[in-house]
Amino acid sequence: MGHSSSEKTSPANLEQALASGAIGKTILFYAIPSVISLVVNGLYNIVDQIFIGQGIGYLGNSATNVIFPLTVFAAAVGILFGDGAATYLSLKLGRGEREEAKKGVSNGILISVFCGILLLLVSFFFLEPIEKLFGATETVLPYGLAYGKIIMIGFPFVLISTTLNSIIRADGSPKVAMASLLAGAIWNTIMDPIAIFVLDWGIEGAAIATVSGQFLSFLVSLSYITKFKLVKLKRRDYRFEFKYVRAIAPLGISGFINQMAIVVMTAVLNNILVQYGEDSTYGTDIPLAVMGIVLKINQILVFIIVGIASGAQPLISYNYGSGNTERVKKGFYFCITWATVISALGFLLFQLKPLWIINLFGSESELYNEFTVKCLRIFLLACLLNGFQTVSSIFVQQIEQPLKALLLSLSRQIVFLIPLAMFFPRFLGVEGVLWAGPAADTLAFLLALIVVFMELRKYRQSKPVKKEGMQ
Repeated sequence: MGHSSSEKTSPANLEQALASGAIGKTILFYAIPSVISLVVNGLYNIVDQIFIGQGIGYLGNSATNVIFPLTVFAAAVGILFGDGAATYLSLKLGRGEREEAKKGVSNGILISVFCGILLLLVSFFFLEPIEKLFGATETVLPYGLAYGKIIMIGFPFVLISTTLNSIIRADGSPKVAMASLLAGAIWNTIMDPIAIFVLDWGIEGAAIATVSGQFLSFLVSLSYITKFKLVKLKRRDYRFEFKYVRAIAPLGISGFINQMAIVVMTAVLNNILVQYGEDSTYGTDIPLAVMGIVLKINQILVFIIVGIASGAQPLISYNYGSGNTERVKKGFYFCITWATVISALGFLLFQLKPLWIINLFGSESELYNEFTVKCLRIFLLACLLNGFQTVSSIFVQQIEQPLKALLLSLSRQIVFLIPLAMFFPRFLGVEGVLWAGPAADTLAFLLALIVVFMELRKYRQSKPVKKEGMQ
């Protein structure tokens, strides 16, 4: 892509890079800002956990764990319409249908605004029962409500800016999407210690820091709406048409289901950990706090892999739309290679340096440290396989296979992990939840291997890609 920066951002040059530019360079152009954006997004919660752990203790961290699924849900809906509209944009441009591309983008933005407001209203009226559903114990609930009543104000900002960022990346401005999240994360990191330690606002201070950061990210993303390059949106284009929402939603289903699986998995695991933790030496609150931290640490690893796969979305969808299967396959192989390298580094860190990770979140009792080491080493034992599985689930979405994307996205956390987490503790107690992790990761990897092998075999048998649309 050896062009000047001004040329890089022109629509003609962007399409030329997708059609014939160097595979690795083109993917990295989108992927590096995408990875940074997603990791920064994940750091919102990690930073809260670190400062809350240092300033309030593990009951505060348990509180963030029971509100965390709601934040993930907001991001999930944003991904559904953002990734969907972004994929729709690339596919339609690949087929030369510019007006359709424009309508997909505008409707993706409109539906995200509606859903953001709706989520805030639901959270306002049902916060306490929702937190209990996510495993809040009587000792954790007061912290959870104090944190949640402020955090929910940020849900519309999270949802809308997540949608916009996916579209902004597909429009050839991944650095703008990255700047949006960086602005909020830096603000949150600065404000957290000030609110908790200087102003002595406690857990409410952590929530205020987070929401104000989310609002800043939202403002940066919103400022891009008038600057789209591949499609020019005018005020008259923002007319809601349900048929476009119906068209874009299946294209964003993989990312949505991946996030929703985290919501369901967190709720189920929290309740099982409380149930079996009560009969163990660890009690109920230590497993609840520890699993929240471990899931968020692992989410950073997953976000890096998702960022790489999302970075390939414009190239893979564009070339699938134009029938160039060779570039589609090369894009997939590039993502698999790097995702596996990242997974291997994560595996080494979790196995060799668990105490280094634990100490970031404050020093607690020996029992707490003991359970955290077990959780990191056992629950994430097969994370080496997650790179292939995650990239595969996103890849089949990018080539208009929403049903296969749905299957792969659901497989790890819903189809395999939840049943195993309910079964293993009957024999192994609370540690059975931990062993369910690597068992589920292995099964999900094998399923992804079969689905992708069958999909790539079709490319060898017939040269042109089928363009009939979604199955």
